Formats: sequence, C-alpha cells, structure tokens
Amino acid sequence: MKIEKVTKGPFTVIGREGSTEDGPGFIRKLWADANAHFGEIAGMAKRDADGNFAGFWGAMTDFTRSFMPWDDFNRGLYLAGAECEDGSEAPEGWTKWIVPGYEYLMAENDGEDAFRDMLRYMEEHGIPLAGAVHDFTCPKTGKNYMMFPVRKL
Repeated sequence: MKIEKVTKGPFTVIGREGSTEDGPGFIRKLWADANAHFGEIAGMAKRDADGNFAGFWGAMTDFTRSFMPWDDFNRGLYLAGAECEDGSEAPEGWTKWIVPGYEYLMAENDGEDAFRDMLRYMEEHGIPLAGAVHDFTCPKTGKNYMMFPVRKL
C-alpha cells in the first residue's frame, strides 16, 4: 500500500449530505444525486491553475459534526461533493461543510480491505487517528484515496 503524508488546511465541500441512518447503499445514492446535479455547483468548484477541478470528496463526520471518526466506524454523516471556493454558499438542496485542516496519511483506495489495512498500519506504527477519514478522488488521475487525519492543524 502506497502511503503519502500531505498537509491540507481547512477547505470547503459542497455536496449532498446523508447519514448511515438512511440505510444500506446511502453513499452510492448520494453520489448518484450529486453527480446528476453537479451543474448546480460546478461554477463554485475550486480549480487548479490548469483548469482541472481540485477534487471530489466523500467527507465524513460523527453525528456531533465535530469531524471525529464515525461511531464504531459504522455510524455517522457523509457529504458527497466537490471542493469549492472558500466563501461559496450552498444552493438549495445542497449542504456546505468546512473541513478543518489536518496533516493526513493519504492511502490509495485500491481494494475492499484498504481501510482496515491502513488502520492496522497506523496501530502498528503508533499513529493515532485525529479525526474522521475522508474519501478523495483526484480529477487529474481519476484515482481514489482515503485521507486519514493524523494531526489537526
């Protein structure tokens, strides 16, 4: 598993919010809805110098909205959306989260056991989890990553 350490300050994600209480498959449904209506937020989406979108996030938080890990890693909130310009306001039907800044261990999501393998790696190396793990898709490469926060900025 390839692991990279990255630092990212606070950032804005606008997307479709759901909860594990919405039942099985809720994340897939959120992404389908967000993708079908992406044009409503595309103008707010942050872009790099080449005009590529900055990133698509499956941001997560516990039910207290404090960006701590999901309860027992299986109960919490999920926001399927795009990284947007700071100061952007969510249109009706969309939700805005400002994700705190962290130092992350970024691991490519290359299989069904990637999350469990990464938690085991962190435990073996004495690295505590400092917040909720986020999904990140890099628009340039199309690769999916999991972002494990290890230190709050």
